[in-house]
Amino acid sequence: MSNALKVSKTAVIGMITAGVMVASNQALAGKPGFEKCQGIAKAGMNDCGTSKHSCAGQAATDGDAEEWVYVPEGTCSKIVDGKVK
Repeated sequence: MSNALKVSKTAVIGMITAGVMVASNQALAGKPGFEKCQGIAKAGMNDCGTSKHSCAGQAATDGDAEEWVYVPEGTCSKIVDGKVK
């Protein structure tokens, strides 16, 4: 394998890694102007992990008390069974 090919592969892998790290940090940081609202997510429509799983979109049932979604600030308290996390 030539040096140029090795360098280009390394550069591509570095860009992908950096992109994943940035995306992960943004997901953990939350969204400005939004709050996490528990107990209102439909099955498969949650925004992030819980003690039952580690990814968005893996809620097994509607309205699970642990599952949450982002909603505009002040909205969660207006939704039946919604609890601000």
